[in-house]
Amino acid sequence: MIGVVIAVAFTVFLWWFSTGAILYLNRLPRRTFRWTMCASSIVLLLSFHGLALSSAHATTVDVYLAFTYALLVWAWHEIAFLTGFITGPRTDPCPPERTGWRRTAHAIATILYHELAIAVTAGLIFALTWSGPNKVGLATFLILWIMRLSAKLNLFLGVPNLMEDFLPDNLAYLKSVFTRKPMNMLFPVSITASTIVAFLLVQHAAEPGATNADVAGFTLLATLMVLAIVEHWFLVLPLNVSRMWSWGLRESVGRRPFMPSAKDGGRFPTTRAT
Repeated sequence: MIGVVIAVAFTVFLWWFSTGAILYLNRLPRRTFRWTMCASSIVLLLSFHGLALSSAHATTVDVYLAFTYALLVWAWHEIAFLTGFITGPRTDPCPPERTGWRRTAHAIATILYHELAIAVTAGLIFALTWSGPNKVGLATFLILWIMRLSAKLNLFLGVPNLMEDFLPDNLAYLKSVFTRKPMNMLFPVSITASTIVAFLLVQHAAEPGATNADVAGFTLLATLMVLAIVEHWFLVLPLNVSRMWSWGLRESVGRRPFMPSAKDGGRFPTTRAT
């Protein structure tokens, strides 16, 4: 039982702390972004190496290491996106009159390079870890990717809370492809499917013949899935989520606000409400 408590606490802390740290780094002056990317890229390379080594052993320690390395790899993608280094070919707001497939194409173009980079990374992690018995690192990365993609789709289709506080100024144009409305058809599907996966992971962790490493691995993954489900509920519940990461969302001294260009009329289009 103590192993389960430790795994849950470890996952919750990493989720909370890493989110706040990334938000903080992306609110530092823009001149620091290159240094942030350089440092995180070194961590990325070390994490790939760590994933390859930890996948070869199915011990409890290696399970924790693989989980942590996968989170660090994911953090690199978050930093690269939020700093604007890897986003997409479109960096302008979507005009309000653009609807249907044209709006969808615009939204895809704003994150295309980011999603392609994640897909390449997933393939690399697969190649590095598939032959080993420890696949917690690969499963961790896939959960993060699939659940984040689900959240993006829900923001595009429409939810009450657009989480705009979490977007840095340089990505303010993304708000133009968000939709504010009470609910969309995908949200209940996302919640139901992810809840089933979380339940299955808990079942695996609770199996009578599970080793300590199995219990740790499945508990880490189940907790991560539950946290991703909680993040989905943040999109629809009337909660002030930003208070959880107030230290990371604090504006840095000397940071200049991002201003839209003159061709956009000095303002971003408002988000569509239907």
